[in-house]
Amino acid sequence: GSGGFRKRKHDNFPHGQRREEKENVNPSSALMTSFKSFQLELDTRHDKYERLVKLSRDITIESKRTIFLLHRFTSAPNGEEILNESEVKLDAVRRKIKQVAQELIGEDMYQFHRAISPGLQEYVEAVSFQYFIKTRSLISVEEINKQLIFTAEDREETTNTTSNYNDEQPHTWSLKVTPVDYLLGVADLTGELMRLCISSVGNGDIDTPFELSQFLRQIYDGFTFIGNTGPYEVSKKLYTLKQSLAKVENACYTLKVRGSEIPKHMLADVFSTKTELIDQEEGLS
Repeated sequence: GSGGFRKRKHDNFPHGQRREEKENVNPSSALMTSFKSFQLELDTRHDKYERLVKLSRDITIESKRTIFLLHRFTSAPNGEEILNESEVKLDAVRRKIKQVAQELIGEDMYQFHRAISPGLQEYVEAVSFQYFIKTRSLISVEEINKQLIFTAEDREETTNTTSNYNDEQPHTWSLKVTPVDYLLGVADLTGELMRLCISSVGNGDIDTPFELSQFLRQIYDGFTFIGNTGPYEVSKKLYTLKQSLAKVENACYTLKVRGSEIPKHMLADVFSTKTELIDQEEGLS
């Protein structure tokens, strides 16, 4: 009648009949064997994906700790100790990346790219930040990928092989940072350089902000060449990059105009106030 529940198709069949049909399925048939192999393959791929997500999370955490350590470079009495400690931390990160490379042996990396991309971006940010502090220049993606070629430290994997040729050749693993991950990491680097500018002025370093302003302007010009033709994530980072550049340029303007009348130990406070005003104006707009 009207207003009653609509009957589903499978309700026409008794539950006992459906159970009998299920019991009559031959588990050793070719169809069931195929579906079992599909299930095993999907479970294996899902487990690998989850392991890669966990490794990417560890890479992100260790890379952030390296960045925090490098920010102490401007205020530390001995900067070489900071750089040496950061190199030790980056080596630990690269050991995690080696595990990622081993997980991806024989796999298409782009099928798992979403799982490892956040960690690779954070690593690019950390290693490029350290490279800038050392050389005052931008590290290339080729140089980053050279550091991600690994060899087996022990020969346990090769002891069971029967080929003499394989015994003589060490196992190697490599993982290439994609151009998109490199660009996103460099875009995040600009925020760390902006913080480096403010902290260096607080320590009485007047030359670094002008040097950073020139460097950030070159990076911004490079990103504008990509424009909307690149991936969506890259164009989205362009706004944040522009904010960092504006803050550094405003810091340089304050140094040039009011640097002679403000004591050096007070310049950092002036920059902090100016940065807050810029953020408020951008929020209102």
